[in-house]
Amino acid sequence: MKINSKHYSSLFIAIALALTFAIILVKFKPDIQHVATEMPSKSVEVITATSIPFRARITAYGNVEPAITLNSTAEVSGKISYVHPHLKAGEKILAGTVVVRIDAEDYASTLRQTEADLSGSRSALKELDEEEKSARRSLKLAKNNLKVGEAEYARIKRVYEKKVVTKSALDAEKQKVIQLQQQVEEIQGKINSFDSRGQSIKAQIARAEQEVQNRETILGRTEISLPFDASIGTVNIDRNEFVTVGSPLFEAIDLKGVEITAQLPIDSMRKLVSHLEGTIKIDKLSLRTGQGINDRLKLSAYVRLVNGMPSAVWEARVLRISDSIDPTRQTMGMVVGVEDSYAKRIPGKRPPLIKGMYTSIDIFAPAHSALVIPRKAVHQGRVYIANADNQLEIRTVDIQLMQGDLVAIRSGIEPGEKVIITDLIPVIEGMPLQVIQNPNFEEDMHQRALGKDVGHK
Repeated sequence: MKINSKHYSSLFIAIALALTFAIILVKFKPDIQHVATEMPSKSVEVITATSIPFRARITAYGNVEPAITLNSTAEVSGKISYVHPHLKAGEKILAGTVVVRIDAEDYASTLRQTEADLSGSRSALKELDEEEKSARRSLKLAKNNLKVGEAEYARIKRVYEKKVVTKSALDAEKQKVIQLQQQVEEIQGKINSFDSRGQSIKAQIARAEQEVQNRETILGRTEISLPFDASIGTVNIDRNEFVTVGSPLFEAIDLKGVEITAQLPIDSMRKLVSHLEGTIKIDKLSLRTGQGINDRLKLSAYVRLVNGMPSAVWEARVLRISDSIDPTRQTMGMVVGVEDSYAKRIPGKRPPLIKGMYTSIDIFAPAHSALVIPRKAVHQGRVYIANADNQLEIRTVDIQLMQGDLVAIRSGIEPGEKVIITDLIPVIEGMPLQVIQNPNFEEDMHQRALGKDVGHK
């Protein structure tokens, strides 16, 4: 088949026109206009980083035990003659109340006999004193008589030498002098015996006085009274029952105070000593110093019932810290005390603390200054900051302590910087922010940092 040359000419003309038109469009096309766009800003809530008073706190649990429990036992044998009508389990009895008497007639009779013996010995001593006084008066007279007799004998002797009287008269006078000397010596010997006789009677008196005291003590043991305001526990006796020495009578629990022992992990104890960082070595050895470390830490505590009663809170004192560590659980015991919980009871809201109640104990270290932020503001060790240009900065922080929903920061944030407390998605450093200050959150955080979120003053 033959192709017409006219067709070829028309095709080439069409192609040439198309190329010419394309070249004209490209050559005279206007320049592309670039429109500038900005990243949209993100609204965020912030708080101002500030060093505030912060109290490290740990919570432990334990059961209430009486601070003082009296397990009364019989100290004498005998028949129970009296039992107080309120000496029953659960009853409350005031201090000084006589609650039990044991028949005391036999002990009273023995005491009276011992007192009579003592009285007799004291009378004998008085008689001896009077006898000694009489003997000393007799000795004085005897010595005077002896002087007179010796003077008369000397006179007779001078007369005899002059041959005026006979030898028999001189001998008779000498015999009188010898008799007077014997009389003086007898009285002196009697006086000399008074000292030993007196010492013997005094020893008898001392023994009798001690015996009377012992008998009075034994007699006093027949009457049993309470040394403190008490709640009565177990009662083991009835009236007219015979008891022997050592027989259990009743249990009395002091109403003035209770104690609670809590076992704290060593790591938890380190939280309580964080405010002393840099001043003492914080390790297991330093935590084994018992009362000494307690004096250094100046801990305080609050006790709460674990039963959903928000008003059931008592202020407590840290009494002592165990001087040893449980090797199995790696814990150490801390004992806190609550005084007079009965006087602080509020019917329906705060019952008295009684034996066996299960409680939680919030233990606080003294307040110290720390830069505290909410835990939700920390993202895997990083914190988001709204800088002075309201742009996002990402900071890595060194965390000193985490406590509940709060975090104490050691470094990485400076006071006055604005910490973002809302979640950001996406997180792009340098992104613009619309900052919203949240002062109510800050105030609430300050209260929680001091432990006031658990109802403490």
